[in-house]
Amino acid sequence: MRHHTTFRQLEIFEAIARLGSFTRASEELFLTQPTVSMQMKKLAETVGVPLVEQVGKKIHLTPDGQQLAQATREIFSIMDRYTMSVAERQGLKQGQLRLMAITTASYFAPRLLGEFAKLYPGIDVSLRVTNKEQVLASIADNLDDLYFLGQPPEDIDVISTPIMDNPIVVLAAPDHPLAHKKQITLERLAQEPWLMREKGSGTRNAIERRFAEQGINIRPRLELGSNEAIKQAILAGLGISALSRHTLTLNQPGQFAVLDVQGFPILRHWYAVYPAGRQLSVVARAFLDYLLGRGDAAPAAAGKRK
Repeated sequence: MRHHTTFRQLEIFEAIARLGSFTRASEELFLTQPTVSMQMKKLAETVGVPLVEQVGKKIHLTPDGQQLAQATREIFSIMDRYTMSVAERQGLKQGQLRLMAITTASYFAPRLLGEFAKLYPGIDVSLRVTNKEQVLASIADNLDDLYFLGQPPEDIDVISTPIMDNPIVVLAAPDHPLAHKKQITLERLAQEPWLMREKGSGTRNAIERRFAEQGINIRPRLELGSNEAIKQAILAGLGISALSRHTLTLNQPGQFAVLDVQGFPILRHWYAVYPAGRQLSVVARAFLDYLLGRGDAAPAAAGKRK
């Protein structure tokens, strides 16, 4: 007798494909590991091909497994849209909103999400904050509803909507010799010891571009992996840096000196991004409309394709 694939089996398989581990999938779904293993065995028997292979302690999807993972995400997406259409008829009383943001966005994303959740208390919201590489991987796999990024990805077909200004300002300790100088030149600034994010960071790219326009090369004294580490290093007198003004949200006024520099602030935007092929759920569309309707929303054309 032929087995039929169940929705639960697909849910388990999707978790294994995403997390790369039977153990983590069982923890996420609150199931025992033997249950997860048994359901995966049944699923493989039903489709008639191996879906995962174990190399050492790592789980890898076979080519057939990768195809099934893609199909599973499409099935879930269709189910989500159906659930949302029901939710729409109930007037946004329930539903899910899954957001993912790069680390710097953690200075404002929780506040925006909190405001939206108050308007629609029945909606289940989640926010994952991580590095740029993981956000881009997640966009490619179409795992979340919306992504907050400082610049839209160039090699993935996405719809990107500017939602907020993101000015990059030059920061120093309040007692720094340049703290009260006016119209500091980029040449003068390049002589200071610089603290920078790692290579590939959008903020760092924007700073290096601004100096390169004037034919100036700046070499960082220190590379640090987070904005908070850079802020601590500035206060410790190790150098100066340029960061998004949003990173000062939680600091007391006057804790840092924002330097008056020619060519700064660099005006950038925060973008809400989603894959071009994805139809936004009712809740995600409502959230995007909410972001664009706020007073500090970026005045730019929505839905720009990169």
